[in-house]
Amino acid sequence: MDSHGGTLILSNKKQIIPDSAIKRREFWINRISELDNEFSINAAQIETEIGRELKSDGISALLNHLRLCGNIPEKYGHDTSEEKLYSKYTDALLSYAYKELGLKSFVIHGRADVADVDVFGESFSFVADAKAFRLSRTAKNQKDFKVPAMNRWKHGKPYAMVVCPIYQLPSTQSQIYLQAINEDVCIFTYSHLSLLVRYANKFSKKNQLPCYLIS
Repeated sequence: MDSHGGTLILSNKKQIIPDSAIKRREFWINRISELDNEFSINAAQIETEIGRELKSDGISALLNHLRLCGNIPEKYGHDTSEEKLYSKYTDALLSYAYKELGLKSFVIHGRADVADVDVFGESFSFVADAKAFRLSRTAKNQKDFKVPAMNRWKHGKPYAMVVCPIYQLPSTQSQIYLQAINEDVCIFTYSHLSLLVRYANKFSKKNQLPCYLIS
């Protein structure tokens, strides 16, 4: 599938990505392009509109988003306001996913040298950051995952989490894994987060995942 979300992925003539996910992605790619207020206003509006959408359409909408959000649309130019707003879009999705898991979470706006998402549980807290990449970019750089930066951005919290597309993670040796172990930074994926959201939807949020995330 291209990063515009308009091409079906087929395997043995069976559609893997549902139409609902493709249409939702197309809508949001265009919606982000349409926003023309100040950046901070646009970012807040994206978060608000996603919240209304999830309240209306339920868990399936969130899973649609998480399935495809790791791809930066190629129609967005590099370092444009669209690309930066797309990053805020993924942060908002990350925050709503944590809320679906029974945690308290909010997106941090307008501050430098901090993580993008703050998360609280009953007995622990952590910061998180959502990562998205262009499919046209094949080279992987350990700096893209910002593991050392996430360690600095904990600001007293014991843990941090980087969430990225599973297919963008280095498949062999990489320094990011050693860095993550040494600095208590969890490298997570949208695929695994989707699984936990499904689990949370099936079982009581009271009894689910804090131990799974941190253990």
